[in-house]
Amino acid sequence: MILSPYELRHKIHENPELSLEEYQTTELLERTIKEAASFYNVDINVYRPLKTGLIVEYNGDSGDEYLLFRADIDALNIKEKTDVDFKSKKEYMHACGHDVHTAILYGFFINVIKNKVKKNIIFLFQPAEESKGGAQKVIESGILDKFNIKAAFALHVNDDFPLGTIASTRGTLFASALEFFVDFEGVSSHLAFPHQSKNALNALRIFLDVLDKLPKNPMEPFVIGVGKVSAGSAINILPGNSHVEGSIRGVNSENSLKYFEDMKNILSGIKTMTGVDYSLSKGSFYSEVVNDSLLYDKFIPKLSKTFNFIDCGLKMTGEDFGFISRKYPALMCWLGSSKGEHHGLHNPEFLPPDEVIDVGIKVFETFLD
Repeated sequence: MILSPYELRHKIHENPELSLEEYQTTELLERTIKEAASFYNVDINVYRPLKTGLIVEYNGDSGDEYLLFRADIDALNIKEKTDVDFKSKKEYMHACGHDVHTAILYGFFINVIKNKVKKNIIFLFQPAEESKGGAQKVIESGILDKFNIKAAFALHVNDDFPLGTIASTRGTLFASALEFFVDFEGVSSHLAFPHQSKNALNALRIFLDVLDKLPKNPMEPFVIGVGKVSAGSAINILPGNSHVEGSIRGVNSENSLKYFEDMKNILSGIKTMTGVDYSLSKGSFYSEVVNDSLLYDKFIPKLSKTFNFIDCGLKMTGEDFGFISRKYPALMCWLGSSKGEHHGLHNPEFLPPDEVIDVGIKVFETFLD
């Protein structure tokens, strides 16, 4: 017998792995997928372009066109606070539903090979969505260029919406997200002798104030936020070092990159004013997720006949499926998972019910029409 999607979900949930460390998850997937293909006597090709994650090629049609379906497989550095029998055995967990996404794609794969679907399909079990831009790494590997991919699809669970509800929007669904890091390096001194210091905390304060006052286009959603700052070691010492971590989010990647470049001018001015040196660096950068209009117009009416559909509008969430939506016509949807409870993504109590897997499989099957 082969693993059911529920069983696979439970195994992955019990043994979560962080971005680019999904070795056991990848081995489990490859073994389980090959066993299923053998069980149904179907030939598949399995590729490992990166150290973790895998791509499964299924050929059910003599043509050269492929559809791509994607699931992310990595977990988060969050300690689980649920009490289910398949609770994480580690200090981190699947707090963003990637265990569910993986089970959906696996269940969809089972249905495809069982029914000998007359389509050519790429099943992408993608590593490192959370922090390492795994989608971009897969694209840069060149593996997807082997295939004539005509459309790409993805889902993301969300307990903002009830179980059985699908949510999406025309055009940009998720914002671009660019992480930035600033280190200020000055000279510390005793609090009583401020003239002997180059106060890195003052430089940090000026930087935060200027960020808040940057002009923004009122017609284009845009956010610059700082989530982490650090400075100082004692109550009576003016700090010589400080650190800032933040994110730029918008609907246009080019504008986000422009604001990052503007930061260099801001920091240069602060250095001139305070004498405090700086270094500015980028972290993860995710392109915005844009739903293709033709795919949206084709499939959303079909989904609406089976599921409750909500036009959710733009969300400022970051999602590296944006790199795939830049390369191919794409469609992504939220998959409602709430049965009355609400915890939100990246929460230690976030636990979508198994039933959402069945809904996700049906949604993916709709995209085959």
